[in-house]
Formats: sequence, C-alpha cells, structure tokens
Amino acid sequence: MTRLLKIMALSLLGGGLTLPVLSHAKTQREAKDQPYYSFQKVVYQNDGGWPDDKAYFNRLLRHIGAHIAATDGKVEIRVVNFAAGIKLFVMAKEDAELAKSIDALRAKGVRFLICNNTIQGMKLTPADLYGVQAADVVPSGVAEIAQLQDKGYFYLHP
Repeated sequence: MTRLLKIMALSLLGGGLTLPVLSHAKTQREAKDQPYYSFQKVVYQNDGGWPDDKAYFNRLLRHIGAHIAATDGKVEIRVVNFAAGIKLFVMAKEDAELAKSIDALRAKGVRFLICNNTIQGMKLTPADLYGVQAADVVPSGVAEIAQLQDKGYFYLHP
C-alpha cells in the first residue's frame, strides 16, 4: 500500500471513531437539559401484605410517594385495592399515620380505587373505610386493573 493510501485509510478510521464519540457527548449534554423520566400512567395493585399488613401498607405508600418525587409529579397513579388490601382503609380509620399518608398522596393526585366485590364480601360499606367515597368504588378490582392496563397504565405490584 502506498503511503498516501495508508494516510487516507487511517484518516477514515480515525474520523469514523471520533464522530460517534462527539455525537454521544452532544446527546449527553442534551439529556441533562431534559427530565430523566417522561410522563407515566401507573396502576399499583394493593391486595394486602400478610402477615404484617401495616408494614406492607407503609412500604406501599412510601413507594408511591417516592415514585411521585422521582418523576417530579409527572405521573398519574391509580391504586386498586381489593382482598386484604382493603384493610388499609379500615386501619386508617384508627391509625392517624396511615390516614395522613393516604391524604398526602391524594393531595398529589393519587386515586385509590376500592373493589366493590371485596366491600360486599367483607360486609362493609364505603363509610366503614377511611376517606372512601362512592366515586372511589369500582365493580371489580381485578377487572379494573385490566381496564387501566388497556388504557395505557403500567402495572406495578410492590
């Protein structure tokens, strides 16, 4: 190979290697100007946390709060409560800490949806559950999760 061809080959190789590096550096700079997470729609499943429901409920509520903080509030969250998960709202009637956590999340736009099948099965009414209104009650918790997924919500079960 002649000297000229060697120089041209090295130039092409060298130029080809530096372009992606420069392009990557530009992408990193642009990414710093943009939020890390885009808007999210999420459905959390709460069906209880036997044997220590209170510890589970506290963790669940902290996870949801952390999710809101990580996305800078750019998230739409539904929490579908059924089976033993309904105990969260029974316990919150007597537990000020749980009630305060639920209220703080509601204030940030979190909607807590309650399974009517579970309410009936446990022989409860919405009035027996902390802060639950008729509009919060859905016919079936499991069917609600499926419907929300069909509407583009991502499913989480911590």
